[in-house]
Amino acid sequence: MTMNEPNWDLYRSFLSVLTEGSLSGAARALGLTQPTIGRHIDALEQSLSLSLFTRSQSGFIPTDAAYALQSYAETLAATSSALLRAASGLGHGEIKGTVRVTASEVISVEVLPPILARLTRAHPGITIELATSNRIENLLRRDADIAVRMARPEQDALVARRIGTIDLGFHARRDYLKRRGTPHTWEDMTGHALIGIDRETAFTRKLQHLLGDLQNRSYALRSDSDLVHLASIRAGLGIGICQTRLAERDGRLVRVLPDLLTIPLDTWLAMHENLRSNPACATTFAALAEGLGEYIDGGERA
Repeated sequence: MTMNEPNWDLYRSFLSVLTEGSLSGAARALGLTQPTIGRHIDALEQSLSLSLFTRSQSGFIPTDAAYALQSYAETLAATSSALLRAASGLGHGEIKGTVRVTASEVISVEVLPPILARLTRAHPGITIELATSNRIENLLRRDADIAVRMARPEQDALVARRIGTIDLGFHARRDYLKRRGTPHTWEDMTGHALIGIDRETAFTRKLQHLLGDLQNRSYALRSDSDLVHLASIRAGLGIGICQTRLAERDGRLVRVLPDLLTIPLDTWLAMHENLRSNPACATTFAALAEGLGEYIDGGERA
């Protein structure tokens, strides 16, 4: 049997219903009417000869077939967005276009804004989409155009540049240490208010040989958010790990046990190799490389 190839609009509606859980939610998200979304789902099911949703009073319940197709629809969505971003940057004359950048929470909030401000002052035609995430976005699938990563990219077909090393270490606020005392050994950490990670991750397992029995001690606060860690250290809640460059910006913060704990993070920029000829992406890549290099070296410019 020959299957009619559905157009992208049908898959977009399917993915939106899958995400929102209802026709009305998908209609709001896409700016379409509920009957239009319903017709799209019916047409897609007919074209694929599959039942994608079970209709119920509580909404549209995805079938196993819907979940099996989800990743493919997400890839189509990412590719469609990437195509539009690439097309926006191919004009002549002024460098313009939309560039999607992904970086961790802390880098996105604390480091990139002044770099991006400098970029957009020089090239006001460039629009940045900043995807703030601690997970690694798939550049080959084009979930993002450029990624700031704390590990060397292993995928082929990527342009990757090592920027340098960002160091992490224990820090606390001066008034906290004045109140509770400054630890000089691991044993001195006993009784201190520690700020730690909520759930075990590959990163925490890597730290176990460095932190030793600190992993088993009582914590004043646990969170998986690096931003929460940084804000808690700044608030004087206790001793936690953060980037040394960020701590150096704040005269209230002091490095603790610098000789006993330094965690180096290799910092890389990565971009799909097909984007090297895209002026907006190439310009953004160069600006990020320069700005991040200055941040690591301690010589940031406004």
